[in-house]
Amino acid sequence: MEIGKVMAEQLWKVNIQSLEELEQIGSMNVFLLVREQGDKGTCLSFLYGLEGAIQSKELSVEIKTELRNFVNFLEN
Repeated sequence: MEIGKVMAEQLWKVNIQSLEELEQIGSMNVFLLVREQGDKGTCLSFLYGLEGAIQSKELSVEIKTELRNFVNFLEN
C-alpha cells in the first residue's frame, strides 16, 4: 500500500522519511507526533493509512478496532 502526497508531507514534517522509520516508530506513535504538530488531518482515517502502509494489506477488523479505541481514548 502506498501513501499519498498529503500523508507523505505530514510524515516528512515529523522527520519520518522511510517506511522502515514508520515501521520502527509504529503507526500510533507517528500519529501522536503528527498530532502534536497541530495538524488537523490526524483523524482515524490517517491512522488507518499509516497502519495500512506498514502492513501492506487490508487491515483486519481487530486492528481497526484497536486503532479506533486508541483514537477514542485520546479524544476523551
